[in-house]
Amino acid sequence: MKLRRDVFQAIADPTRRAIITLVAANAMTPSAIAENFDYSRQTISKHIQILTECEILEQEQKGREIYYQLNPNRMKAIAEFIEPFRKLWDDRFNKLEEVMKKHQPK
Repeated sequence: MKLRRDVFQAIADPTRRAIITLVAANAMTPSAIAENFDYSRQTISKHIQILTECEILEQEQKGREIYYQLNPNRMKAIAEFIEPFRKLWDDRFNKLEEVMKKHQPK
């Protein structure tokens, strides 16, 4: 049985979020990614594997090296899912701000 990972479980881990941040600007090899952490290369490889399975990262073969880069379409899908919640909380905070302004001493 193949385990299907959820994209939100993948981005819940702080190390994986850090990897996403690293490769957001430039494609990187696993070794280059691992150099930024105090974990073993095997641990970072497992994190990269999870991000790849969830299609957050894409891999590209360049000669003998594999480079990982951010999949912007997958990140867009995540952002689209989160957007209604962001709007909901923005609206709530705006209403709270209005109430607080009304009750401030003059």
